[in-house]
Amino acid sequence: MTTFDPEALDHALDRLAQNYPGPGGVAGVVKDGQVIARRAWGYADLAARRPMQAETRLPICSISKQFTCGVLLATVGDPAKLDAGVAAFLPQFTGSLPTVRQLCDNQSGLRDYWALTVLQGAEASQTFRREDALPLIARMKTGHFPPGSAYSYCNCNFRIVSELIEAETGRALPDLYAEHIFGPAGMTSAELTSDTRHPADDAVGYEGNDATGFFAADNGIFWIGDAGISASLDDMLAYEAWIDTTCDDEASLYRRLSAPPSYADGTPASYGFGLSHETVAGVRVTGHGGALRGFRAQRFHAAEERLSVVVIFNYEASAHAAAASLLQAALGHAAAKGQRPAGWAGQWLDPASGLLLRVAEDAEGLTLRFATGPDRLILGADGVARGPGVALRRDGGDLVMERGSDNLQVRARPLPLLEVADGSDLAGYYRSEELEADLLIEARDGGVYTGFAGMLGEGPMERVQPAGPDVWVVTTRRSMDAPAPGDWTLQLRRDAAGGIAGLTLGCWLARGIDYSRV
Repeated sequence: MTTFDPEALDHALDRLAQNYPGPGGVAGVVKDGQVIARRAWGYADLAARRPMQAETRLPICSISKQFTCGVLLATVGDPAKLDAGVAAFLPQFTGSLPTVRQLCDNQSGLRDYWALTVLQGAEASQTFRREDALPLIARMKTGHFPPGSAYSYCNCNFRIVSELIEAETGRALPDLYAEHIFGPAGMTSAELTSDTRHPADDAVGYEGNDATGFFAADNGIFWIGDAGISASLDDMLAYEAWIDTTCDDEASLYRRLSAPPSYADGTPASYGFGLSHETVAGVRVTGHGGALRGFRAQRFHAAEERLSVVVIFNYEASAHAAAASLLQAALGHAAAKGQRPAGWAGQWLDPASGLLLRVAEDAEGLTLRFATGPDRLILGADGVARGPGVALRRDGGDLVMERGSDNLQVRARPLPLLEVADGSDLAGYYRSEELEADLLIEARDGGVYTGFAGMLGEGPMERVQPAGPDVWVVTTRRSMDAPAPGDWTLQLRRDAAGGIAGLTLGCWLARGIDYSRV
């Protein structure tokens, strides 16, 4: 076990509010089954001047996924018992259907339905009812990859699992959470608050930052299975203490949830049963983050150290980085320092996923933009840039990316930067049979914009920017879910005469969607 430094941990806790400025937050630490730190700062509601407290219930967002998987194991046991039920949720799917275990491990290959709400014409703050989810999922016809072969974060995996659990048990998910997790763990105030417009304890989440100011986020999503649980810091610390008390019991729920996952071919995976498996501060941890517009959350459990950390913000700072800083301080782990990069900045196109890789450099490392959020990388003496779950190296003009956490290796070709393009030949209507949805592109006076329309309405116009020859970027900064899908890569498809016949649109959560020009 690593040496534990309570003084350094205390100092790091004192610095959270300054290092991650925002309206309010909570943080706590459990060591050897005992709560050794419990902090709350700022305000749960700035307008009402209501202070944040350790007892204030906040959305834990996607941390809820492990609770859903825990209920699955507690009530059904072997997930394979429910495999036959998956087909009913994907009636138009043309490929191999995922198993329930692959849904729980984010190995289904399905496109994330919250990303697809953008392409289905949703506005960020509109109401998304419980009955809206399954028709959206049912439209899926293809996936990113064969189930079990790779990792891709997908919220609808857990929505399907929750529906299967309720159908099998004949009981509502909130009751199952209470019986199998909240009660045994002593989470006395935790509950499923599916309607995010009516949060527990009227907690307010905030968008914005110090530069723009903070403003209350308006969320109208109904969650069940993929998110939706609200819990106080005290509830979450009770959960961490419960994990510690059962850590020696191989039949305990958390031991079963945190067993090392693998892909169909036996290759070790980094995500299973709603838990990420990663190395933070030099130690192996299991945990999960959470994000809803206006909230961020992160929990880590280091089993070998008998150490857990929980951080929740009611604003959009990195709870992952904050929780990692507490582990680093507690374990005396110094952050890695790398070489000063040079010649890395540029953009590349991955021919397999159809997505752009964009790299920026500064004195302390690289920033890679490819997935939902930027990856921060440190350049090693061996010429390889590394960050959590990802490594980059150059091979001639190509960029080779290994995403070990996704079981993915990419060789991307350089894409010449195109800063100015007229865009007038893009203008028109396009139809996606995959989504049964449409998009409109308009170009005027040097500006290019697109708007999506589908089963959820007509969304706002989004900016379209040139990236390279026949490659454009659609920027989405706000969506129903958070974080937003980020940048969509748009590749044009031309006919034999050179005219635009269609396009392919994709982001990390929803790749390779084909549109034909109408």
